[in-house]
Amino acid sequence: MNPAQTPAAGHEQASPIQNKVGSIFIPVRDIERSRSWYCRVLGLNEDECEILSGHLCPLPMQGTGIILDTMPQWGGDRPEGAPTIETPAFMLMTQDLQGSLDYMKRIGAELVTEIEHDHWFVVKDPDGNKLMICRE
Repeated sequence: MNPAQTPAAGHEQASPIQNKVGSIFIPVRDIERSRSWYCRVLGLNEDECEILSGHLCPLPMQGTGIILDTMPQWGGDRPEGAPTIETPAFMLMTQDLQGSLDYMKRIGAELVTEIEHDHWFVVKDPDGNKLMICRE
């Protein structure tokens, strides 16, 4: 048992929940359009990003995974789709912050911020989800 799984005082059992993030779900409306956009942003081959069950698209990532999902169970079956991510919930890393900002501008991504504190910027994906790009 690692220290993070040690039972708290007064508790008799350690938590069975791991200190580990599996994947992050991003709500999207059009799974094929979103797959194309994210593959372009992340330099992935669309052929390696299979759409599963008509609404899921796991992206091959280094580290924690990303799954694009139309989320039919969580509002995706409504005309407006599932709620978007209004506050960046995770960071996509880069070693070239200015080059990444320039690239996002070239592909027409909507900018939320310019580079802040020489460390990060935020864009919106085609569905309006806010994504943070951060210097590694």
